[in-house]
Amino acid sequence: MDKGRAERLGRDFGWLWAAFAVSSAGSMLAFDAFALIAVTVLHSSPVRVSFLSAAGIAAGALFAVPLGPWVEFRRKRPVMVGADLARCAALLTLPLAYALHALSYTQLVLVSVVVATADIVFRAASGAHLKALVPREGLLTASARFESTTWTTTALGPPLGGAAIGLFGPLTTVVGDAVSYLLSAAGVRRIRRPEPPPPAAASNRISGSDIAEGWRHLWRTPYLRALFLNSTLVNGLIMVGAPLMAVLMLRELGFPAWEYGLAYGVPCVGGLIGSRLSSRLVRRYGEQRVLRWSGTARVCWPVGLALTGTGTGGLVTVMVVELGLITCIGVYNPVLAKERLQHTDSDRLARVLSAWTVTGRAVTATLTLAWGALASLIGTRPALAVAGVLLLATPALLPTTPRAPLPAPTTRKSPTGP
Repeated sequence: MDKGRAERLGRDFGWLWAAFAVSSAGSMLAFDAFALIAVTVLHSSPVRVSFLSAAGIAAGALFAVPLGPWVEFRRKRPVMVGADLARCAALLTLPLAYALHALSYTQLVLVSVVVATADIVFRAASGAHLKALVPREGLLTASARFESTTWTTTALGPPLGGAAIGLFGPLTTVVGDAVSYLLSAAGVRRIRRPEPPPPAAASNRISGSDIAEGWRHLWRTPYLRALFLNSTLVNGLIMVGAPLMAVLMLRELGFPAWEYGLAYGVPCVGGLIGSRLSSRLVRRYGEQRVLRWSGTARVCWPVGLALTGTGTGGLVTVMVVELGLITCIGVYNPVLAKERLQHTDSDRLARVLSAWTVTGRAVTATLTLAWGALASLIGTRPALAVAGVLLLATPALLPTTPRAPLPAPTTRKSPTGP
């Protein structure tokens, strides 16, 4: 972490960043852990692997519908700590069951549901809390820090995780991920700045209908609506390839776990480079051009995954495709995160973030199930090719006109601090 820059954003931001970094490191160490366990330990079929990926996402999104509004009306740091502890406890049940020779596909699905639900809750709370810790002019810098951290840990985590699995067994990285959530909770608890009081709920009863305010805000704001629709579809079509590539590389092509991790880890250097370039590109070309260019460039790569072959050539193919994809995403995501925060009032931010995440997870789950079925009918490679071709049409959903200037601040005191 760049300590000097973290200090300029505030010591409390530094603790939030540290908590994010350690949990991100654990998650990337356990990259695709559920799919790896399903393929190598339980010998699951492509349809079951896709269902495993989709079930956690879909059920997590469903449970998060009432939890999103609940987060809005609660102090965010206790919610974040609770989500971290829930993820840790759920993950630790897997190595325990494996040691007792009782690990099952059903348990994998249930744990994935708990982890996905807690992840959505944590993201909604932490996104809202970030806006309270960082002034408006620091949001792009803060978002870029999170993005660069994501890609740094993603570059290092999968290769190290693959090596750890080869040396110590398939559940090793799950233990590491669980420990990372404990450390993340400890980091969040070190934040000292008093939280702004949460908005008062209209009633003591919070229902799933409250999250509709998040969807209404997204739909009523044309600029956000375009970004929302584009991001939801693009992320879904990219993610359908994850379980299919696990099956293709680990089973059909016979790559060992460490090479699979290497193929997805090394290209993440591109995400670090992209996130570092993001602010500079915005200063030079403006947010709209950067969003459109990087948003268009990122979808040109995944179709190449269908060309993955055996041996060194196949490994290089995956690395090149992922490097191009991830570099473009690294540029795009910080600008998207900053625009989303800046165009949403603080008193509805958690609901908007929850609505965005829930919809994205639901679409990803639906598409993942569909592509698992498609792969069983036409094969893994053709299914990957179809997703790649469809991605090429998604830039049509990006905003085509510059956004209107933000309204001047009203007399209401901003919760973002001085």
